[in-house]
Amino acid sequence: MTTVESKIVKIQRIDEDVYKLLSDFQNFTPFAQAAKLENWQAGDDWCEFDVQGIKNAGLKIVEKEPSKTIKFTGNERVPFEFFVWIQLKMVAPYDTRMRITVKAKLNMMMKMMVKGKLQNGVDSIAEQIAAAFNGKP
Repeated sequence: MTTVESKIVKIQRIDEDVYKLLSDFQNFTPFAQAAKLENWQAGDDWCEFDVQGIKNAGLKIVEKEPSKTIKFTGNERVPFEFFVWIQLKMVAPYDTRMRITVKAKLNMMMKMMVKGKLQNGVDSIAEQIAAAFNGKP
């Protein structure tokens, strides 16, 4: 498995607030609409959408530890195995640190082609989540 970890970002909220939002896929609907994901559907522990020719691709939450960890993976329509962990740690009131870790089963060729892009993507997602919580554009 290839492992990529985001930089640690600071969120100016308590860990419980961050966890509540990120642990329910229904809260992602406005972002999915902004990203123009087609046929978006979501429940609290799952979401499905059409992407790059894959119908009903999606994610499902497989483990939660309140205010600390959310772990999810792709559904049976996603053509490769991966896991994503969102880790939260409140270091002071209204100072929660977050890191995103991705583990993906990639062959050597795919690893060489996408690891850098995956790193940039994971860092960007972490920064965008922090900016959204911190009220920055």
